[in-house]
Amino acid sequence: MNTHHELASTSDAFQEILATTSRTPDISPQDDLYGFLIGSWELDIVTYPEDGDVTHSTGEAHFAWVLGGRAIQDVFINPQRSVRTPDSPKFANWYGTTFRYFDPTIGAWRVFWFNPDDGVRAELIGRQHGNEIVQEGHFPDGTPIRWTFSEITAESYRWRGQRLEPDGKSWRLQVEFRARRV
Repeated sequence: MNTHHELASTSDAFQEILATTSRTPDISPQDDLYGFLIGSWELDIVTYPEDGDVTHSTGEAHFAWVLGGRAIQDVFINPQRSVRTPDSPKFANWYGTTFRYFDPTIGAWRVFWFNPDDGVRAELIGRQHGNEIVQEGHFPDGTPIRWTFSEITAESYRWRGQRLEPDGKSWRLQVEFRARRV
């Protein structure tokens, strides 16, 4: 029978094994697109649901190197933990994670997002485009998506999530946030 102490030790051991303090030397500095994210961020979020009811909220995101510095994982929470309630709005109610790793076979980052609460998930490929990091992929239903990091500094960044409209030409802004390092 496990005692509370044994369970805590198992949890501590798992976290120690998962988290890493830096990237592996196998990822070159020029390929390290996401290292700037390591740490905690406060997010001012604006969501644009299809019903037109634009919402504003404050979220949080926490990033760390994982798996021997071969990947970056985040926990993305909206609304932030201090104000979450069971009746928080369904749209843009996230308590999910993104897993990113550099794939040298394509010279880009593979990005996987999933939110266990509503089952939303996405697979994308992240690449540098000028001063931006553009992640392109699809939702499981095949809808093309584009997620972009821009206005990147050591203390802030802007992130936009868009999806391609059925006309195949127009990109619709679904969510935008401004992040400030905590």
